[in-house]
Amino acid sequence: MYEAAGKIKVINDTQSFPSGFSKREFVVTTSHDKYPQDLKFEVVKDKCQMLDAYEVGQDVQVSFDIRGNEYNGKYFVNLSCWKIQSGSGGGDFSAPRQNSEPARTGNRSQAEPSMAELRNEDDFDDDVPF
Repeated sequence: MYEAAGKIKVINDTQSFPSGFSKREFVVTTSHDKYPQDLKFEVVKDKCQMLDAYEVGQDVQVSFDIRGNEYNGKYFVNLSCWKIQSGSGGGDFSAPRQNSEPARTGNRSQAEPSMAELRNEDDFDDDVPF
């Protein structure tokens, strides 16, 4: 499972195919790096309707899977969205949200501790539990 956050840039119409398959594509602009990225996602079948609740410019959090396939010697990658929800467009990609800044009051105890602060090497036991 992967996640991306950002602003919706484009929502395309639903495409229907003779086989009965339908899909809908949308683009989210992330801004977590120095250079914003436009990521194209797709939803399929009955999930096409979930985009009706969103509009261009809205901040969203997208949960998706990466799908790859080969066709006639060419390889394709699709970002298959399975959940979208309103959210802040902080632009995190493939990682849970973390606040990397200390609290504004200057009090370090209010900031989220880092993994190094949480990890204690004595906490790990090499014994297999079964």
